[in-house]
Amino acid sequence: MLGYKPLTKSIDFIFADPPYNLSGKNYLTCKNGKVAICNKGEWDEIEDIHKFNRQWLESCIRVLADDGTIWISGTLHNHPSVGVLLKKLGLWIINDIIWYKPNAAPLLQGNRFAPSTELIWLASKSKKYFFNYELARELNGGKQMRNLWTLSATRHLTIHPTEKPESLMQRIISIGSKEGNTVLDPFMGSGTTGVVAKQLGRNFIGIEIDQSYFDIATQRIDNAVREPSLFVPSQSKSNARHCQLSLS
Repeated sequence: MLGYKPLTKSIDFIFADPPYNLSGKNYLTCKNGKVAICNKGEWDEIEDIHKFNRQWLESCIRVLADDGTIWISGTLHNHPSVGVLLKKLGLWIINDIIWYKPNAAPLLQGNRFAPSTELIWLASKSKKYFFNYELARELNGGKQMRNLWTLSATRHLTIHPTEKPESLMQRIISIGSKEGNTVLDPFMGSGTTGVVAKQLGRNFIGIEIDQSYFDIATQRIDNAVREPSLFVPSQSKSNARHCQLSLS
């Protein structure tokens, strides 16, 4: 959504996949089996990543409801900055989730381990927040869901270079929010968060600076349909609860 400013504490759930700051002449990637300069777009070239992260995080905190949660995806390139800022800005860090991709692309260089994970911070304003524990457990075969998630990377549905799999977003949104909640994605990209939010019966607000990606996202979300049977196990509706932690 362009030109929209959410009201203070009006958002129940936030998923943010901010720029990892991987693009530029000092960053290399693999294209067609050869080493090449990484160029995801101008949006991924940020001079002061820590300052940038603070600015968007402060805006997200302003609009996040007191019992809402924020989930932030990243890699080692920006994740430490986000973690430090979550602490400095007074948020309660609930989990650091490791998304392991067993089919991650191989590495050409022989001087390091092949990257196969992304990291997700899960945080809230206080120790009272919504978290569908029973649903998470049922999705995990009746056992507690751990913070190591094995989910294969999938072929992108659009031209956006950092598109997340719908399966990942279905798990995150279904556990972290309720039907009718308002979901915000401040880096909407090609709109996967909005598609899944609509599938799961949530309201959605997306923010995107690139008009071409905004247009792709709009079309995808318009074409998405509600899927009532998606992630609605037998006990999830009756047992979903707010978590009140007593940890210090």
